[in-house]
Amino acid sequence: MRKIGIAIFLSIVLTASFAQAQPVRNLDKIVAVVGSSIVLKSDVELRYANYLASGGQPNDKVRCEIVQSFITQKLLAQQAVIDSVTVKDDEVDNEVDRRMRGMISRAGGQDRLEQFLGRSVIQYKDEIRDDIKENMVATRMRGKITEKINVTPLDVENYFKKLSKDSLPTFNKEVEVGEIVFQPKMDKEEKEPYRQKAEELLARVKKGEDFGNLARLYSNDTGSAGDGGDLGFADRNTFVKEFAAWAFKLKAGEMSPVFETEYGFHFLQVIERRGEQVHVRHILIMPSVTEASIERAKKRADSVYLLLNKNKNTDFSAVASYYSDDKETKYNGGMMLNAENVETRTTYIPTDKLDPQVALTIDTMKVGEVSQPQLFTEQTGKKVYKILYLKSATDAHKANLKQDFPKLKAAALDDKTNRVISEWFEKRRKETFVKIDPEFEVCPELKGWANVPMSAQSTKTP
Repeated sequence: MRKIGIAIFLSIVLTASFAQAQPVRNLDKIVAVVGSSIVLKSDVELRYANYLASGGQPNDKVRCEIVQSFITQKLLAQQAVIDSVTVKDDEVDNEVDRRMRGMISRAGGQDRLEQFLGRSVIQYKDEIRDDIKENMVATRMRGKITEKINVTPLDVENYFKKLSKDSLPTFNKEVEVGEIVFQPKMDKEEKEPYRQKAEELLARVKKGEDFGNLARLYSNDTGSAGDGGDLGFADRNTFVKEFAAWAFKLKAGEMSPVFETEYGFHFLQVIERRGEQVHVRHILIMPSVTEASIERAKKRADSVYLLLNKNKNTDFSAVASYYSDDKETKYNGGMMLNAENVETRTTYIPTDKLDPQVALTIDTMKVGEVSQPQLFTEQTGKKVYKILYLKSATDAHKANLKQDFPKLKAAALDDKTNRVISEWFEKRRKETFVKIDPEFEVCPELKGWANVPMSAQSTKTP
């Protein structure tokens, strides 16, 4: 007698599970089988709870999408085993910590998140860890499938030709804007009260006061203060050099002295070290700029503006690289990058995506013109002086190859990548046993996913 096919065996198991199993809790039932893996209703509900905790609105359609994402995730993860694609445990721990910090921040604190989830953060982290690990493996596997995909100029041209005139995208007005930023710089005397405040807090911790409580009350790092200053696990490259030096020098439980970075005065405590990652918490005291320091920044801006206007042939990018205090733009010749298209590093920015203050200024400028220094308030609340340069402006228009080649190239690459991935999933779907519980079979997103492989159909017993 021939051995029964694995697909038929799983079909019997799944059918029995659906027909006979009476779970202890309503959530505990199998909603899908994908090859040798199963998806539990509790897995779906846990991810749905994560979606709600992240600010999503209640929507049953999302559950269908979650089941679909589990199926694709498990297909990729199973192929990853075959291709020896893995992720390290410390990478998983770091991602779990990162997600939890985000959820805690959005929920308005750890207590509120735990109340919403109905479980402790520690318990929840343990519950989601395996799913996050599998998801990371699947993402890495997807990257391997698509890593060699590229498009040639001819591919872009052919992609553009296939677009109907009615479906051609319309691009809003775009501009290229350069900036020279002058940050108020405080002298030692102006910063001294803030250093002393940090020293006083460090002394209180050493006398026995709770580090976390003091961080919640006094730390100016809004991203970690609500978590008691906890930054989770991170590698050396996550921190500025002064912070990293102390974080990776100390042993677990040890505290640093007060030290200064570009953000202000800190002291930190190492909680745990795992290889090249460290888990720390800190308190930051950020100096408030003085009127005197703002006035000094204005004087520097005025002198650079005179330099630019003294000789109209002066290269703006060279001046920005030398004088600007903004690290993100000074090494790019002062040119701003499109924050919504970071991968291509394009300098073309739709005007509706600009900082409103910048948009208002350049609206009255001509191409090639440099603005007078103006005081801006950044998203962080910091005040800076800026000189703006309008390098180019393109009016709203229908897509064309001459003006929009970089965007069309990105679209052509996305199109090719999606086709490759779709073909990969279609092939794996036909080769892999996939069965879905009737509760979710009605989902439009899951139509066509459930199947019995041909190999299983052809397997017979004499």
